[in-house]
Amino acid sequence: MKRTVISVLVLSMVALTGCKSINLSMPVTSKDASSMVPPVVEKRETITATGYAVVTVQNHKNPAQQRLMAIRASKLDAYRNLTEQVYGQQLDASSTVADMVVTNDTFRTKVEGVIYGARLVSITPVGEDTYETTLSLDRDVVQDLRIMYMGQVAAKGR
Repeated sequence: MKRTVISVLVLSMVALTGCKSINLSMPVTSKDASSMVPPVVEKRETITATGYAVVTVQNHKNPAQQRLMAIRASKLDAYRNLTEQVYGQQLDASSTVADMVVTNDTFRTKVEGVIYGARLVSITPVGEDTYETTLSLDRDVVQDLRIMYMGQVAAKGR
């Protein structure tokens, strides 16, 4: 009985082990030595988002605190813009027409999602009263976020 179990385990391990052939031949390239050296920095595709906030509209009497609040607000705006790019935007619209004339047009948008792994590119003053924040997000992380979001949507639907 013990031998049968061990035999089955050994056969299973052998069956599950795959073989991969490796091509050891040298690629045909030009005689330029620089073509043989891989790049030092890997180029990664990213998406970027920018957010803005005005200093004087911040709800505080102290100008230094208003600046800090504007920096924070511009960062949140950049995150919102990044979230729109990753997950899209939900749009609700309605129009009311009376006597063939539009009497009311209403639009509502909603953005919802989770962002992680965003890199702060810059926070810079624009003019004398506005701050601009730029964030970037690696495309691999974007794909992970979308997969995670779809899993949450599927779980809510159950």
